[in-house]
Amino acid sequence: MTTNKYKMKKINFNKGSGLVEILVAVFIITIILGSLVAVASMYLSNAKESLKSTQAAYLASEGIEAVKTIRDTSWDEITALVHGTDYYLYFDTNLSVWKATTTKSTIGDFSRILNISSVYRDTNYRIVLSGGTIDTNTKKVTAYVSWNTKNSTTTKHISTYITNFN
Repeated sequence: MTTNKYKMKKINFNKGSGLVEILVAVFIITIILGSLVAVASMYLSNAKESLKSTQAAYLASEGIEAVKTIRDTSWDEITALVHGTDYYLYFDTNLSVWKATTTKSTIGDFSRILNISSVYRDTNYRIVLSGGTIDTNTKKVTAYVSWNTKNSTTTKHISTYITNFN
């Protein structure tokens, strides 16, 4: 029987590998959770801007409807509004009517400006941008709604024509 004088020491590679596996798993989980937080934050930011945009569209539409209400009450109030002047709307709770004013006002984070302009028609009574004759029974109404975003101001607008039916 031969004995080996030299005993080979068996190296155990399994020692410490559990710690490495745990560190790798923690690293992977941290990356996944960090990505999920970043995506959720971006989603919430975009949802907030989308909400603001929708609210602005409703406020612009409300502005147009308010001018139509003023028109239905008195066309003279519409013709008294100066072409190219910025107007702000307010609801007179005492009289239960909409009024236009040049006094600047805001609605929460939003600013709504109305602009009334003259309408020109050609000889065939079609609306034209320039030239022609002024149609005193038609006005163009544009409602602008603006609000501050992260680095700038965003504006939405709606335009329509209103006519004196009387």
